Amino acid sequence: MTAALDAIRDEFLALGQRDRLLLLLDYADDLPPLPERYGEHPELLERVTECQAPVFVVAAVEDGVVAVHATAPAEAPTTRGFASVLAHGLNGLSREEALAVPDDFPDTLGLAGAVSPLRLRGMGGLLQRIKRQLRATPA
Repeated sequence: MTAALDAIRDEFLALGQRDRLLLLLDYADDLPPLPERYGEHPELLERVTECQAPVFVVAAVEDGVVAVHATAPAEAPTTRGFASVLAHGLNGLSREEALAVPDDFPDTLGLAGAVSPLRLRGMGGLLQRIKRQLRATPA
């Protein structure tokens, strides 16, 4: 995996179950805002249908590195938090590094006792959409 995602995972695993959820909520507050070009054209983002909440994502390779942009409502803080985790952990990587992230990365954060299986499945769906979009992005 990558150093950024390893550090994020280690940050979660260093905490007890309740504090992991609080950390995820901290990440929710730190979801980077959409660049203006996406804010003005939300149709450029893809809905993550695996998530119950309306979560939208776009991933591309810009200037040779991965750029992940996502939006999720404040009313869905766990999903918003995971979108933030992925944005922070994947942005700046090469396409190959991002595609090499294990599909079970959401499960490695130790959140199974803190969030529902449905939310974890949504988190996995978000990662899969990002990877699919990166595979479709011209090199």
